[in-house]
Amino acid sequence: MNTPLNVLIPFLLSSLVWSGYLEYDQDVLMPEDWTHVGQVRPTEELELTFALKQRNIDLLGEILGVVSDPDSAQYGKYLQLGEVSSLVRPSELTQKAVRHWLQSHGITNCLTVQTLDFLQCTMTAEVAESLLPGSKFHRYIRDGHTVVRSSSPYSVHDDIHQHLDFIGGLHRFPPKGQQPSSKRTQTLFKAGLHLGVTPDVLRARYNLTAADVGAAQNNSQAVAQFLEQYYHPADLAEFMSLYGGSFKHLSQVDRVVGTQGTGKAGLEASLDVEYIMSTGANISTWVFTNPGRHESQEPFLQWMILLSNMTDLPWVHTISYGDDEDSLSDAYMTRISTEFMKAGVRGISLLFASGDSGAGCRHMGQQTNSFRPSFPASSPYVTTVGGTSFKNPFQVTYEVTDYISGGGFSNVFKMPDYQVAAVEGYLKTGAASLPPQSYFNTSGRAYPDIAALSDNYWVVSNRVPIPWVSGTSASTPVVGGMLSLINDQRLLKGLPALGFLNPRLYKLKGQAIFDVTEGCHLGCLDEQVQGQGFCAAPSWDPVTGWGTPNYPALLAALLAE
Repeated sequence: MNTPLNVLIPFLLSSLVWSGYLEYDQDVLMPEDWTHVGQVRPTEELELTFALKQRNIDLLGEILGVVSDPDSAQYGKYLQLGEVSSLVRPSELTQKAVRHWLQSHGITNCLTVQTLDFLQCTMTAEVAESLLPGSKFHRYIRDGHTVVRSSSPYSVHDDIHQHLDFIGGLHRFPPKGQQPSSKRTQTLFKAGLHLGVTPDVLRARYNLTAADVGAAQNNSQAVAQFLEQYYHPADLAEFMSLYGGSFKHLSQVDRVVGTQGTGKAGLEASLDVEYIMSTGANISTWVFTNPGRHESQEPFLQWMILLSNMTDLPWVHTISYGDDEDSLSDAYMTRISTEFMKAGVRGISLLFASGDSGAGCRHMGQQTNSFRPSFPASSPYVTTVGGTSFKNPFQVTYEVTDYISGGGFSNVFKMPDYQVAAVEGYLKTGAASLPPQSYFNTSGRAYPDIAALSDNYWVVSNRVPIPWVSGTSASTPVVGGMLSLINDQRLLKGLPALGFLNPRLYKLKGQAIFDVTEGCHLGCLDEQVQGQGFCAAPSWDPVTGWGTPNYPALLAALLAE
């Protein structure tokens, strides 16, 4: 067959362009809040992370399904790290091929993890650019914090492409993070009113008593901090002295994994630690903190690798971190979700904030918009926490939607089986009030799964009590603390920890949850949706999930065999 040359050449070029690119859909544009400093010197040292292809991903998913399903005989029969390693460890061929490729470029300074599916290697910028054709490393700065990233897409040799998922340290600028907002408001004191959310207000709303504190020796919980965020031990002690008088509590973090910075305390970090430790009171708490030893490191990826390399970990982790799905490659998000599965089969509960941009908005051009889902909130293998407000902001009343509460439908991950009935119910019963279907993917993973108050918190930061702090970075550690308390009771009874909560949560069908049925969150500011995203509704909805926890009822439901 004779193929015209003018057809063949573009075909060959396109196959060359795309065949070697692991993350062809990764956004490589510099975010507006970063400033370009200049190209790095050829001799400057970088650290890159190679995510090696894993084995048995489908089997890993099946195991997660049965150990997380309360109707399964395997429920709660979690794997140890060594068993996870045996399951997913890359093939000998993959390990040899990647190491040989690196060594052929003189790269020998590499560290691996117990599961052997990540390699972290140091090399000069000159060697990295030779190893990864297309890459050009530059330095960028934001708020005094510098990173090194590639300004253009990278490729790998065709022989190596099949052995890697992605390479970390080239793209993905650290996002601004879900910084809680602090809005100061003048209010009048009146009898019976409160002036912002404190641990006592949360305990009143969610029906926790002074007896609802931790007692199990083998229980622990954690928060993870990125983006140069640090907590100060003095702030935690001050917070507990001000607001922890009515219940038994700890005033110190038991373990810091990573290096605590010496700068000012971050509002985000202070909020996370103070509220997981006052809700999950008297439970040993860890803080994962990652300032990054190299400018080329991705802090979130570093935390994930830590989880792959530690045999003993807290049962509950809460993380207030996210990025737009469309700014990340599918390969990266898929692999990170596999890492979440690896945590789930070990019995670890991962809770992520749903974000503070409502449904989000992506401008597609030509006056066309769509909602903008956030990752990791959109991963099917984490429990995502939305936000609510009191109907009356100064009384302990029922809750309504917090208009910032992140929620929606993934454009990357399909809807998991555990939520199909709940989400389809919402789409059918609320069809008349739904946004146009061009704005969201009706078959995608829908989030959040659950919610809690996210508005008007008191936080102590840099020794100062700060009022009116808001964001789903407040609601997430609150839900995490309550799950830690439930784990505590389960462990005292000889039951396994809750692990990946969603399959069990959705089987409750709203039992033991305060349903939130009022209010809508933010969407695109255009003629079609006029600034509105989705609205709360009876049962599950993509603004507050199932609603907020009624702690004693949820405890009873999750203690049941």
